[in-house]
Amino acid sequence: MTNIKELVEFLAKSLVEHPEAVKVREEQRGETTVFHLSVAAEDMGKVIGRQGRIAKSIRNVVSAAAYRQGKHVVVDIES
Repeated sequence: MTNIKELVEFLAKSLVEHPEAVKVREEQRGETTVFHLSVAAEDMGKVIGRQGRIAKSIRNVVSAAAYRQGKHVVVDIES
């Protein structure tokens, strides 16, 4: 599952002003893997986007990649 974690990290670092502040923590909850994405407070808007469009896109890309591996993932964005 580390390549999914790397994908989340890559997508977030591509969007933010402070890529060094991007952290991804992985947590297993039964059949689901939760990725907790943490970014600098001033970068939250860039990761979430207008009306959550960027966040939804990140979740869609990550879910599609995980689906190809037969996995179920959730991306949780936190500051």
